[in-house]
Amino acid sequence: MSTSLKTPDTPAAADAQAADRDLPQLGLAALLVVVGAYTVYDATTLRVGFGDPVGPRLFPYVIGTVTVVLGLLLAVATFRGSVPEAEGGEDVDLRHPADWVTVLKLAGVLLFTVLTISFLGWTVSGALLFVGCAWSLGSRTLVRDVLVGVVMAVASWYFFHEGLGVILPAGILDGVL
Repeated sequence: MSTSLKTPDTPAAADAQAADRDLPQLGLAALLVVVGAYTVYDATTLRVGFGDPVGPRLFPYVIGTVTVVLGLLLAVATFRGSVPEAEGGEDVDLRHPADWVTVLKLAGVLLFTVLTISFLGWTVSGALLFVGCAWSLGSRTLVRDVLVGVVMAVASWYFFHEGLGVILPAGILDGVL
């Protein structure tokens, strides 16, 4: 009678099997558990009004608990030997190096947005963010990028300002919007 479970016969084989575990996957599992536990803890510190039966704690409790459970499930799967399939579903050719020029362009555009949003405002900075990201990723249709960026920035400003009541900086367009 044979079984499909293979157990190591020697301590050296057991050490080799333990070394095959995916340590980054275990690290991710630990990070998920810590973040989820902190989310649940942080939810306990929220002040709740007496007239609100659900209160603001419900969603952090749910999200934190689900995050902890997913972290624990990932750890169990890793200890059982589950290893993710290497690049099974992605169209990434690992033989080519990373395109650091594009990454640096995107980082520069993001840094520009962070530095200018307070005085240019969201609409101008958001439009420039879109145009800069499109240019960094290879778009060569400047007029279309500017038009799409302006429409998206103005629409998102109005959505946040009027729809959600979240005040985004108007900047140089204060009084125009």
